[in-house]
Amino acid sequence: MSPRRRLLVAVVVALLLVGAGVVGVRLLSAPAPATDPVAPPAQDRPGPVLLVPGYGGSRSGLQQLATRIEATGRSATVLTLVGDGTGDLSTQVAVLDAAVDAALATGAPSVDVVGYSAGGVVAGLWVARDDGANKARRVVTLGAPLAGTSLAATATVVAPDACPAACRQLAPGSAEITELTRDRVGEALPWLSVWTADDETVTPPGAASALDGTTQVQVQAVCPGARVTHSALPTDPAVTGVVLRALSPDPLDAAVTGVDCAELRAAG
Repeated sequence: MSPRRRLLVAVVVALLLVGAGVVGVRLLSAPAPATDPVAPPAQDRPGPVLLVPGYGGSRSGLQQLATRIEATGRSATVLTLVGDGTGDLSTQVAVLDAAVDAALATGAPSVDVVGYSAGGVVAGLWVARDDGANKARRVVTLGAPLAGTSLAATATVVAPDACPAACRQLAPGSAEITELTRDRVGEALPWLSVWTADDETVTPPGAASALDGTTQVQVQAVCPGARVTHSALPTDPAVTGVVLRALSPDPLDAAVTGVDCAELRAAG
C-alpha cells in the first residue's frame, strides 16, 4: 500500500474512532427514559380485608369483627400468625405479605389491612418493607403501639425472661418502632388509628397510638364516658362502626368525621 493510501486509511480510522467516542458520550450522558411510578390503589374500589392479630396471636375478637365486615359484602380474613405471635415481628410481616400477594394474585385491586394491637405495628412494618402503599388501599389500626408501649419497656427490665422478641420490639425506641417513624409510613397511605383512653396495654394510650400522618380517633371523643379496654377494641360496637365506615369507598377523613356514637353502635 502506498504511503498516500496508508495516510488516507489512517485518517478515516481516526474519524471513525472520534465519531464513535462522540456517540458513546451522548449515550452515556443521555437521560434515562422516564418511567411512570406505580399508581396507588383507587380509594373507591375496596378489595379484600386482611386482619392481623396482636401479641399472643388470639383470633377470636378479630373473627367477630371479620364476620361483621363480611356482612357488608366484603371478603375478610383473619391471619394466623406463626407460633403465638410473640416471636420476631419480621416473621409476622412475612405472613401478612404472603397473604397480600395471594389476594392480589386473584385479581383484587388492592387490600385493606386491619391491625389490632401489635398487629398494627406489623402492618406498619409491612408498608415500610414490602411496598405496602402500592398494595393496600387503607390501613386501620386498633390500639396499636405505633410509638411503642412503656409496658414492654418495663418488661424488658423487670422480667426479661418473660419478654420474648416481639415484646422487646414493641418497646419505645426499638429498631422496629424507630423504623415506623423514620420511614414515615403513616403518610404513605390513608391510615386510621383508633385508640381508647382505657387502654391498659398500650401505654400511655394516646401517645403510644400516635404516628405522624395518620388520622386519629379516640373512642371517648366519639362516645363520651365509654369504658373500652384494650382487649375490647375489636368487639366494641362503636369501634366496629368506625371500622366499617373507615373501610367504605368514601374518603377516609369524610368517613370518620362528625360520627355519632349511637349511629356507630347501631351499625356495629
